[in-house]
Amino acid sequence: MKKRVLGNNGPEVSAVGLGCMGMSEFYGSTDDENSKKVILSALENGVTMLDTADTYGDGHNERLIAEVLKEWGGDVFVATKFGIVRKPGRYERKICGKPEYVKEAVENSLKRLNVDTIDLYYIHRIDTDVPIEETVGAMSDLVGEGKIKYIGLSEPSVETVLKAHAVHPVTCIQSEYSLFTRDVEESLLTVLRKNGIGFVPYSPLGRGILTGKLTKEAMENEKDFRKSLPRTSGKYFDDNMVLVNRLKEIADSKSITLSQLALAWVLSRGDDIVPIPGTRNIRYLMDNIQSVDVRLDNDDIRKIETIVYPGAVKGERFTKEGMKGVNR
Repeated sequence: MKKRVLGNNGPEVSAVGLGCMGMSEFYGSTDDENSKKVILSALENGVTMLDTADTYGDGHNERLIAEVLKEWGGDVFVATKFGIVRKPGRYERKICGKPEYVKEAVENSLKRLNVDTIDLYYIHRIDTDVPIEETVGAMSDLVGEGKIKYIGLSEPSVETVLKAHAVHPVTCIQSEYSLFTRDVEESLLTVLRKNGIGFVPYSPLGRGILTGKLTKEAMENEKDFRKSLPRTSGKYFDDNMVLVNRLKEIADSKSITLSQLALAWVLSRGDDIVPIPGTRNIRYLMDNIQSVDVRLDNDDIRKIETIVYPGAVKGERFTKEGMKGVNR
C-alpha cells in the first residue's frame, strides 16, 4: 500500500482509507461479523486509516471498530467525529459544537473505541450558533490533555477553516469529493494547500453510483437512505446513470473497474488527498485498494472530465436536512 501524509505536519497514512459508516446504518441491513472481516481484510492489505463517527448507528460503529482493534496487532489510525446529534434510527439532526459538548463527546468516543487517545478528531458539521474558535479551542484543550492527537473539520467553509487554523493547527479537512461532487475545487483545496492542511474526501464513489452497480431496485430496501436523495432518485438517477455508463466505457477500455477509475481520478488530484471509500464487500474492498496502482494520463483525465464536468450531475447530494452544517 502506498502512503500519503495528511498535511504538512500530519501523520503518514495509507493512500486509501476505509469509511465504516455503512457498516452500521444508512445502506440497508448490516452484518457485524461480515463487517469485522472487511475491516480486518483492509488492515491486512495495508489500509491504516479507519473513519467513523459517534453518530453512526448511535455509537455502534465505534464499538464495532473497537472489537476489530482487539484482534489487530498492527498499525491503525482511527478518525472519529462529533457534532451531529440524532435520535437513534432518525435522520433528522441537530448540530452541536458547544465546548462542553466537545468534552462530553470525546469521553464517550474514547470509551466506545476502548482507546486512551483518538488519532484524529473532527467536528462532523459546523455549528453556526457557536463560534468555531470556541469549538476548536475545546478541541485544542483535548490535544493538550492527550485525549486526541490531531484536529479536523468536516464540511467547513473556507472562512471557517481559516478561523479554526488560527486557533490550533488543523491537520485535515473532510468533505465530499468525487467526480460527481466538485464543490471543493472552487476555493477550498487552494486554501488547504496554502496552509498545509490535508484533505480527506468522503463518498469518493458518489455513495455507490460511481461503482456502476447501484440500481433503483437495490435502493428499495427501506433502510437505504439513498432512495430519498435527489441525486440517486427519480429522473435524476436515470440522467446521472447516463454519465456513469459513459465513464464505464473508459474503465472498460483500460481493463479496470469503474470504481477504480473514479478513485484513481480522485487520487490524481494531489498527493495530499486521502479518499475513504466505504464498502461491506471484500471483493469491492480489494478493487478500491488496487486503485492506488491505476495510472491516468492526461488524455484519460480529459476524456473523464469531458463527460463529468462541474454542473453535469443532476440533483443535490443531500436533502435539506442532510445539508445542515455543510459549507458553513
